[in-house]
Amino acid sequence: MNNKTAILIFANSARFEAQQKPFQSSEVLFNALNTHTLKIVKKTGLPYFLSSETNQIGSTFAERFTNAIQAVYNQGFTSVISVGNDTPHLQSEHILKAAHRLQDKAIILGPSKDGGFYLMGLQQSYFNSETFLALPWQTSGLRQSFSRAMALQQLDVSYLEQLSDIDTISDIQPVLESFRRLSATLKQLLQHYISVVKKRINSFFIAIESPLQILQFNKGSPQLLHL
Repeated sequence: MNNKTAILIFANSARFEAQQKPFQSSEVLFNALNTHTLKIVKKTGLPYFLSSETNQIGSTFAERFTNAIQAVYNQGFTSVISVGNDTPHLQSEHILKAAHRLQDKAIILGPSKDGGFYLMGLQQSYFNSETFLALPWQTSGLRQSFSRAMALQQLDVSYLEQLSDIDTISDIQPVLESFRRLSATLKQLLQHYISVVKKRINSFFIAIESPLQILQFNKGSPQLLHL
């Protein structure tokens, strides 16, 4: 395997993620996801770099991600495999498969169901910062736009299997229902999170129904007021 390949973990701290993701009490969840990601990255035996909100450079996601990739190349590596922290089913096998393919492929993508990708492997000779800065990052059209940009450069993209990211509460249940491998810790945490959310939803509807029941009862009560 190419010893000039490094992994870039492009992921913010759990506290920062909890502030950005559109659901509450997610810091514990993203702390577990960060731990999981770091564990599988270390298992590959490849050198890795962590890019979080504490050391990223740039005012937009595109700038921060592009600069983080370039920073790894600046360390002397000729290939970078980038992963995030929101894919529970990501395993070291996905990263090692990408590293192996990078020996004779220019670009490797691990597609996610939301239209983006959970993994990107790229040889330095095909990295173009202007192309990266122009891509619609953090949108459902990212993967399509990326593939189109690579096709214009007559570059073939090699794909890994599709996995699911966790961006909203609705993403959790499909992850749990999947037959793919999931660590016991993450599975237990996701199940707990879903149960808490369901309790909150049930409490919300009970709170709504109770006043309605009182109102329905009161519809006939004025007829008894004179008694």
